[in-house]
Amino acid sequence: MLVPRNKNKDLADEALLNDFRNKGDLEKLGLLYSRYMHLVYGVCIKYLKDRETAKDEVIAIFEKLASETGDKEILNFKTWLYVITKNHCLMILRSSRYRMEKEAIVIDDPSLFMEKSEEMHPIDDDEQNLNDQRLNDCIERLKDEQRECIRLFYYEDKCYKEIAEKLKMEEKKVKSYIQNGKRNLKICLEGKYVTQ
Repeated sequence: MLVPRNKNKDLADEALLNDFRNKGDLEKLGLLYSRYMHLVYGVCIKYLKDRETAKDEVIAIFEKLASETGDKEILNFKTWLYVITKNHCLMILRSSRYRMEKEAIVIDDPSLFMEKSEEMHPIDDDEQNLNDQRLNDCIERLKDEQRECIRLFYYEDKCYKEIAEKLKMEEKKVKSYIQNGKRNLKICLEGKYVTQ
């Protein structure tokens, strides 16, 4: 006895994607996504380190796909989906909980910017305020672009892309300003002056 074949299973990724774009058929997008769901799950676990969170994000990423595919040129769906998944996970890692932890570490531990770490002792509020002021003074001494990028990245929780769009510059410039800014902060916190 012959079993009827599901024609959709044999369709190429591009055909399913085009069907979704042209007809808004979520079933076709679902079929396409199901082909790579295990890979999405694997990427989520790799970055988020938690199975339950990864499962939730696999669903969240599917929900994003309808708007993300839009009219973008997608030459290879699998590769494109990997990039979308990776970026999604990185944004989660920058969520408020992670940002607050990272910010607290940066503010509370200036040794992160120093090459040789002095032994840190518990400090009282006056000393903490002094350290905060030192960090703020050093940030103010940075070049304009470095200062803006550091503030947007660490204090306003913006990703490279958002900073690039806001400051109208390339993402690689943003990365460079942040790296150079961190290096200059380290020098400043060690007691050397940073010039504009």
